[in-house]
Amino acid sequence: MRTATLGSLGEVSRLTLGGGGIGQIWGDTSHDEATATLRAALDAGITVLDAAPMYRNCEAFIGETFAGRLPAGVKVTTKHQLGTPPVGEVAARLTASLEASLAAMRLERIDLFFLHSNLHADGFAYAHGDANKAAFSTAWSTYMEAAAPAFERLKAQGRIGGWGVTGIGVPTAVLAAIEHTPRPDAVQAIANLMDSPGALKRYAEPARPREIAAAAKAHGLGVMGIRAVQAGALTAAIDRELSPNSPDRTDYDRAAPFRALCARWGEDPALVAHRYALSMPNIDTVVLGVKNRAELAQCVAAEAMGDLEPAQMAEIDALGLRTA
Repeated sequence: MRTATLGSLGEVSRLTLGGGGIGQIWGDTSHDEATATLRAALDAGITVLDAAPMYRNCEAFIGETFAGRLPAGVKVTTKHQLGTPPVGEVAARLTASLEASLAAMRLERIDLFFLHSNLHADGFAYAHGDANKAAFSTAWSTYMEAAAPAFERLKAQGRIGGWGVTGIGVPTAVLAAIEHTPRPDAVQAIANLMDSPGALKRYAEPARPREIAAAAKAHGLGVMGIRAVQAGALTAAIDRELSPNSPDRTDYDRAAPFRALCARWGEDPALVAHRYALSMPNIDTVVLGVKNRAELAQCVAAEAMGDLEPAQMAEIDALGLRTA
């Protein structure tokens, strides 16, 4: 498997195993299949496991599967959904979350600790769910005064190798975090052919994921591409029930021309979507949402096939599916 440099974290595989699928939140998978998928990922050359407490059983499965003895060179991330608590509580909440994750995964340290909540400017109003934003989003002043310094202290203590922000928040705030000192070591950015965060987007302004990834790379940050198949919208069929009004269902319907193009090419849409994400500029590693070994094998095959040809990228882009 090819590798890339994930900012200050060094060399990583071009594919990362995400925790949502194996944690049993993206469709059905059994305990045995989830743990077998973890082992198969490392056997295939994947060197990053992207975990989080919100991924249900993911951290526990990592701890059980490897019993605290990860192979040399394997890196692990976790996250904390901080929201916007009182500034004086931020450091303690981050530390408690980290300690719980380390205990679940049976590890002494992790390589990247992400702020899992969105970022927003002080006084910002979300288009959807604004009344609940203190639970899912971190205000800029809280981030600047408390969260970033707390992450830096954990890094100085050697408990984390680095820290990052999840780049699905309000783009102006994410871009400000990339410019702000101290800077995160990594950003997770949307990386799919639609430029769509789908149901993760609560704000009215454009998502600007390619701009976020480019800005992060320009400042030497690592970039982890997420939602390569946009929560199933870029696959042959979504594997779970969705409301007809779900943004992910809307994206699936809107992606019909992409599925038709893949049919003409004789290719599976999920494979092509992963190759597209791997072909995008400024993306160091693509996080997989797979839940079993069959889905993993397809993604590994996509990576082995290499980048899409420029003409193929252009034909996909000409479908006009990018979110305005």
